[in-house]
Amino acid sequence: MSALSTAFVRLHARLTPVAFVPEVRLHQADEPIGLWELTEGEFRSDRPPPFWAFAWAGGQSLARYVTDHPETVAGRRVLDLASGSGLVAIAAARAGAAAVRAVEVDELAVAAVALNAEANGVRVDAELGDILDGDSGAAEVVLAGDVFYSEAMANRVLRFLLRAARSGASVLVGDPDRAFLPRERFDDIAHYDVPVSEALESVRVKRTTVWRLRAGRPGTAD
Repeated sequence: MSALSTAFVRLHARLTPVAFVPEVRLHQADEPIGLWELTEGEFRSDRPPPFWAFAWAGGQSLARYVTDHPETVAGRRVLDLASGSGLVAIAAARAGAAAVRAVEVDELAVAAVALNAEANGVRVDAELGDILDGDSGAAEVVLAGDVFYSEAMANRVLRFLLRAARSGASVLVGDPDRAFLPRERFDDIAHYDVPVSEALESVRVKRTTVWRLRAGRPGTAD
């Protein structure tokens, strides 16, 4: 990560506990719209929105589940896909994962993940890159929070997650009923009412589900 990205995260986000997972502290922005405009301006319009600066509902639910059920990841190699702030990755590391890899396409997010992991006293390998056309590597558990927010993203993510599941990985997703979640592919395993930013979600609390991916085709035993 670059020194500029690290400095930007430190300048524009405060280290505070996560609302639904107060065991974890993250660099979080106080006000979303100004930061959104700033990253599109100073940091060019081709940059992704600052997903790293907020604890989204899907990530909070998944981090809560992993924290309350450490056996999900303990002693296992974990991949946190589209990691954002690194919340889920940090929760997995705190729960005793053998290794945690957090992947993001945004350099600012990679910087945020590294800073947040350090602040929480855990080891997370933050990686910059788009791996959706590849595979999950050596991961035994793949975690993904709030990744079904657009049709194009959902299609790519689902194909990636199915490859991971068919290679033997356990795949868990946190999602607050986004429009493009392919529910027929998943089994719900937990439900939470998660505090969220009203400026981002238009509500203060979102009902959020943790889902487990089935590797087979819908309606079949394979």
